[in-house]
Amino acid sequence: MEKAVILFHIGPFGISNIIVVTWGIMVGLGLFSWLATRNMVLDPGPLQTVLEGIVSAIEDAIQAVLPHKAQMLLPFIGTLWIYILIANLIGLIPGIPFPTSNLSVTAALATLVFLSVPWYGIRSDGFSTYMRHYMSPSPLLLPFHIISEISRTVALAVRLFGNMMSLEMAALLVLLVAGPLVPIPLLMLHIVEALVQAYIFGMLALIYVSGAIQSQELTKTKSIAT
Repeated sequence: MEKAVILFHIGPFGISNIIVVTWGIMVGLGLFSWLATRNMVLDPGPLQTVLEGIVSAIEDAIQAVLPHKAQMLLPFIGTLWIYILIANLIGLIPGIPFPTSNLSVTAALATLVFLSVPWYGIRSDGFSTYMRHYMSPSPLLLPFHIISEISRTVALAVRLFGNMMSLEMAALLVLLVAGPLVPIPLLMLHIVEALVQAYIFGMLALIYVSGAIQSQELTKTKSIAT
């Protein structure tokens, strides 16, 4: 696990190096997005073409799971994918920790996904329709639905944390055994793993949200049929 080091305090709260790196990534992404999109043109240059390609690829991935809600989910799922990818890779810079190898960061990301499920579910079809799917097919299943949502949120946080921590440990062991003879294969392995873990986390978040929306549509269809 990436050890958090307290760098300074704001009132009673200690600000660790993990928090500073996390804030740095958010500020950097926000600033880059603003600079890159403030002068969009119909005849795009290389940077605009690359950015449009990334956004289109994310939108296509969302449409493959939930065709009619891609525009609604694109900001949240796209931000998750890009942030986790940067957080998984930034530790390759010497002296900077991996935020995603700290359990508090992955727990915060999983909490966002947990909250996004009812948020998008209610936005899609309203509060009463969304709450009704917790009672389907029987009100007796309400506790099991709640336990299921909490357990999958915990699993989401632990899975990303465990994979990134194990990757760090594996890299450390290889370096201890082989020394600096294998830095390039190790670097490539880390980049591939960072891409895969960011994709899996974002895809699981998309599946959880789409599951909530589709279950409402199923409940609505059954209500109309009866």
